[in-house]
Amino acid sequence: MTSVRDRIAGLAIWKGPVEIEPLKGGLSNESYTVASGAEKFVVRFGSDYPFHHVSRERELMTARAAHAAGFAPEVVHAEPGMMVSRFINGTTYGETEVRENLAEIARLMRRFHIAMPAHVSGPGFIFWVFHVIRDYGHALVAGNSRLAGKVPGYVELAAKLEAVQEPLPIVFGHHDLLPANFIHDGRRLWLIDFEYAGFGTAMFDLAGIASNAGFDAAQADELLSVYFDAAPSAELRQSHAAMQCASLLREAMWSMVSELHLNVPGVDYEAYTAENLDRLSASLDAYQSAYGKV
Repeated sequence: MTSVRDRIAGLAIWKGPVEIEPLKGGLSNESYTVASGAEKFVVRFGSDYPFHHVSRERELMTARAAHAAGFAPEVVHAEPGMMVSRFINGTTYGETEVRENLAEIARLMRRFHIAMPAHVSGPGFIFWVFHVIRDYGHALVAGNSRLAGKVPGYVELAAKLEAVQEPLPIVFGHHDLLPANFIHDGRRLWLIDFEYAGFGTAMFDLAGIASNAGFDAAQADELLSVYFDAAPSAELRQSHAAMQCASLLREAMWSMVSELHLNVPGVDYEAYTAENLDRLSASLDAYQSAYGKV
């Protein structure tokens, strides 16, 4: 059987010998950096994950569209189960960097939301987190998850968070804005990883930025003010706070479903589930302090 390293080394795109190193940090995909000549690349392996609504064909289309629109590195090669992109030599953001650069991130995401529809192609995929949560609930019950008994409560919570969402225009969103999906090369900010990208409203991306980087209320307000170029209304603030809770609930349920289906070396999905449930609890406490019982 051909090893992963042999498969990488055997690609015809390299110009001379290659140096292959594992790239750590992914929660669902296996990735490597490859140095060839004076250039460096990222090789990313991944199959379709129907249980997560992930299509690699759609991901590839979006990655190419994001490069054409000026947001993402170039995809230099793709084949079933593998995508090769240029490596960005820069700082991969953590929570601190996102908080410190929230205005730049807000402006980047507004440009992304507006520009991307002109570059994407194929059937229009919509990401609506409340549908995702409900579908994850079905999967957890059908798969006899250790947390299947909690599903009715999660679904009920999601419905209440959905009920306070403010209507917003449809844009093309990223929908997976963990801090590590932002990279700064010293001159500009880049976006990577487009597994969940599709049409939706801006609110899930704005909530994901805030919830995944632990924003306080003032930072969330600044994010909304920069993105919308105006101070947020009370309704918009509540919608964003509720969506932060929904973002964390979805991330926790993503991890619960991953417990059933994925086995990535070095990833402890049960621990990741617990981490996100703790974050959800704190976010719900903050929401209820500001807006009353959910």
